[in-house]
Amino acid sequence: MVATNTTRATLPPDAAGPRAGHPGRRGLSPQAEGMLALLVTVSIWAAFALSARALSGSSLLPADAALLRFGVPLVVLLPALWRRRRAIAAVRPGPAVKIICGAGVPFFLAAMHGGALTSAAFVGSIVPGMVPLFVSLIMIRRGHAAPRGTQAAGLALIAAGVAALVWRYVVPVDTDVLVGAGTLLVASGLWALYTVGLREVDLDPIGSIGLLCLPSFAVIGLLVLTGVLPTGIAHAAGGDIALFLVVQGLGVGLCAGLLYAFAIRRLGAERSAVVGSLSPVAVVLLAVPLLGETPTLAVLVGVPLITTGVVLANRRPRPEVPADA
Repeated sequence: MVATNTTRATLPPDAAGPRAGHPGRRGLSPQAEGMLALLVTVSIWAAFALSARALSGSSLLPADAALLRFGVPLVVLLPALWRRRRAIAAVRPGPAVKIICGAGVPFFLAAMHGGALTSAAFVGSIVPGMVPLFVSLIMIRRGHAAPRGTQAAGLALIAAGVAALVWRYVVPVDTDVLVGAGTLLVASGLWALYTVGLREVDLDPIGSIGLLCLPSFAVIGLLVLTGVLPTGIAHAAGGDIALFLVVQGLGVGLCAGLLYAFAIRRLGAERSAVVGSLSPVAVVLLAVPLLGETPTLAVLVGVPLITTGVVLANRRPRPEVPADA
């Protein structure tokens, strides 16, 4: 999940670490702060996966959920975003496209559609679980060395876990589930682009949310106004609106956006991807009482493989110690 190119001088005072002259200052280390942010993000991501599956049975349509997802953060952060308008406008087109496509409307609609065709376990496992593999592929394409040792084994386990999830739907062929799983793979690849794009911009977490939500809300609003995407929010149940406002708007759109961007700045791309190692397990456990889903054998095999794979893929190889050290 990738560190932004933010220098120490541009960070807020508390984010820059202990100041010189204050050796007695106590607090969490940057790594501990990043891991704490990731743990909270895990719970929010689990709620996202559950809501992606629950959307198919609610009175809201995907466009309605997207309006709440991207609109609520804009309303809450409007004064702060106005102060950052010049920094947001100065972002180069390449990184901006990665962020806007990677976590914006294309990602959101792919995740929602994939969730409607599969299950919460699929959403919670495939979308975050495959991110380390996609991030590694992007890094290799940029000239980085290919993963080796336990990292390579972890990536192989992730691929094996996804294969275990879908194998029972290949013979006999279940077109809906296979299309849904493929759509979730697209969503995961898009999220990897978002992760890498965050590293290329010099924005704080609030600015990153603004860069994502402003164009995404404009696009989804245009698609609704022109009739390309149907909407039913005017006749939706109040409980459904409140649920998605809290989970998608405040949870995923605001809190997870801030915490995830913060964690990325602290831990870097590959280490931040460890969020996927806990998210699938949380989703499977919560889907039983909340959605009435019963874990299948494929889920019981695939989810542990993906979880183990993400943990191994994020292990750093120990540096070699010279013999004369």
